[in-house]
Amino acid sequence: MDRIDEIDARILELLQQRGRMKRNRIAEDVGMSLPSISDRMRKLEERGVIQGYHAVLDAKRLQYDIMAFIRVTVDGSANYPGFLKIAEAMSEVQELHSITGDGSHILKVRTRSTTTLEALLTAIQAMPGVHGTSSSIVLSTYKETRTLKASPMVLMQHHERDTA
Repeated sequence: MDRIDEIDARILELLQQRGRMKRNRIAEDVGMSLPSISDRMRKLEERGVIQGYHAVLDAKRLQYDIMAFIRVTVDGSANYPGFLKIAEAMSEVQELHSITGDGSHILKVRTRSTTTLEALLTAIQAMPGVHGTSSSIVLSTYKETRTLKASPMVLMQHHERDTA
């Protein structure tokens, strides 16, 4: 059974704090050899716990001034695969979730202006099976993170699509 032990949890914590941290610094921090840390990191990658290493960009500095959440109502589950395929391919869509409550999906999007947001909404509303949308433009962001608390645990089996 795959497990995350205290050392794996510390490695994950360090990588979330500083993704470019050199492996020898991680080894020093957890008190292990460089080859052992490299082996653990490789195994965490192979098991899908570490899914990649990415730079975090400042959207405002890149002139993506509008962030919005768009609730989409897609009629009938038969239309979901087509909607998902098109929405996943849209560069403005940063997150795409199937939800309960009002709507069937929620998208987190970033665009450069209200004009480009309007064009994106028009494209979404024209998708086959889309019955309606409801949008909220973000005025201020106080916390936005993908950091997770890594603690010793048994790993769940990987699913094609995770369910919340």
